[in-house]
Amino acid sequence: MCGIGGELRFDDRTADPEAVRRMLPCLEHRGPDAEGLWHQGPVALGHRRLQIIDLSASGAQPMVDEQLGLTLVFNGCIYNYQQLREELRGYGYTFFSSSDTEVIIKAYHRWGADCVQHFLGMFAFAILEHATGTVMLARDRLGIKPLYLAETPGRLRFASNLPSLLAAGDVDTSIDKVALQHYMTFHSVVPAPRTIVAGVRKLPPATVRIIQRDGTSTETVYWEASHTRIATPSGRKEWAEAIHASLRTAVERRMVADVPVGVLLSGGLDSSYIVALLAEQGQRGLTTFSIGFESAAGESGDEFAYSDIIAKQFDTRHHQIRIGRDRFLPAVARTVAAMSEPMVSHDAIAFNLLSEDVAKQVKVVQSGQGADEILAGYSWYPPLADVPRDRAVDAYAQEFFDRPHRELARQLNPQWLIDTDVSREFVAASFARPGAETSVDAALRLDTQVMLVDDPVKRVDNMTMDWGLEARVPFLDHELVELAAACPPELKLAQGGKGVLKDAARGVVPDEVIDRTKGYFPVPGIRHLEGTMLEMVREALHAPAARERALFRPEYVDALLADPNTPRTKLGANQLWQLALLEMWLQDKGI
Repeated sequence: MCGIGGELRFDDRTADPEAVRRMLPCLEHRGPDAEGLWHQGPVALGHRRLQIIDLSASGAQPMVDEQLGLTLVFNGCIYNYQQLREELRGYGYTFFSSSDTEVIIKAYHRWGADCVQHFLGMFAFAILEHATGTVMLARDRLGIKPLYLAETPGRLRFASNLPSLLAAGDVDTSIDKVALQHYMTFHSVVPAPRTIVAGVRKLPPATVRIIQRDGTSTETVYWEASHTRIATPSGRKEWAEAIHASLRTAVERRMVADVPVGVLLSGGLDSSYIVALLAEQGQRGLTTFSIGFESAAGESGDEFAYSDIIAKQFDTRHHQIRIGRDRFLPAVARTVAAMSEPMVSHDAIAFNLLSEDVAKQVKVVQSGQGADEILAGYSWYPPLADVPRDRAVDAYAQEFFDRPHRELARQLNPQWLIDTDVSREFVAASFARPGAETSVDAALRLDTQVMLVDDPVKRVDNMTMDWGLEARVPFLDHELVELAAACPPELKLAQGGKGVLKDAARGVVPDEVIDRTKGYFPVPGIRHLEGTMLEMVREALHAPAARERALFRPEYVDALLADPNTPRTKLGANQLWQLALLEMWLQDKGI
């Protein structure tokens, strides 16, 4: 896992290595172990390294293969790199390192852009052909690894996070009005390729972009889970067995590393199942971590009772991380600074604090993100179960959108309003595409491609990488995602959600964890704004930059500040925090 950045020129000028060098400090936390910079003619590439596989200098990046005439910068992990290495050796390739980075180079030389079809893992990379000047940018199927782009006439820059592109300079930092409407409506998610910053875009998941020397380019989406039925497995028991086998394989794949691997153990079914499968595979002395906060407004701030059950049953070396106000408040600013884009979920602060402590003990962890999105664990899926396909868009918007479009006129200042309900149009376009047989299928397909990528997955990537910690997510193994997509919705919706996963876990995970009420990462200090935290929010919304930007109507802000914890979004998020977080992020980035 690392941080990458680069500049490509298409105007007969040489690339600016100093611009790429300015990116690197913003990437250092993603790769604290080493730094590399390479430039030749119209291309400059930069890299910050986190040493996980091949800890020697042979695995350093940018990696140049002079014999093949290729240079690569890569962020991620290819879990099947050892098998691919042997396959490529059969074609006559020789290797100078034991890294997965070099496997990508050889695979690209052998298969071209189709190399991504051979990779099991998470990745974002740029590879240059010296002879032709062609550059390929690629992102993994589920968008686990990010790739941001800033394009101006004659130039393209890319990086693992948005602040790196701002540091390089010459970026249009005006607010994208369409993105702002998505942020306010679509559960604070801004779908690719947009970001809240007009001059920065992001390569969508499962996408390859081929860029020619003159700047012309093509984009290809190379993968999608179909969300249509298959003949086998045929029944509830068979589906549970198939899900169990696929998850077991996914967990085993993600143990490949030259350093120890731990687990983030929340106490929920998903992370508990990962621990159980690792124990089943013979892992002993597994290191696990849980986090808890002080309670607020009568809401508990931890789920240690459940994580302790798993730690005891599977004899893990368990660490309870208890966060008091002395650590919580300073972590808010650090968390905002770590965000590539504004992320309103209070879980972000929990993951940042958790990662800070975990990184002192291990460099790699497995985590349970993704199960709710691929196996229907959220509250908005059951209401869609009996909705005809032609009414699915309205039903989804009713359950998921933070507010109806008409309310924005009372919340945003007029200069930021757009007549079109862009979030509804976006959902309608997705639901209108072929495949996704039922309304639940359509919602799951959209959430897997968009909400999952730009909410929980991005949150975990940003917060773990802020401390040089690599997080691996077995529920997002693309073969497991394909299987889950084909599973009949009624099996996923059963037992209050994730029914097929609960069936799969029986006899492996304790029943009291499987049958518990669904929990969330509890961070009461954000859900219930009061005291110093409320003052931080007030200061952000009344700051000179906020007044000058004037995103929100003053009467709306004043009403929220007068009653900071009652107004909620459709899914129960604090409306005041949603506004404040956006302003905090914009101010932190100097926008």
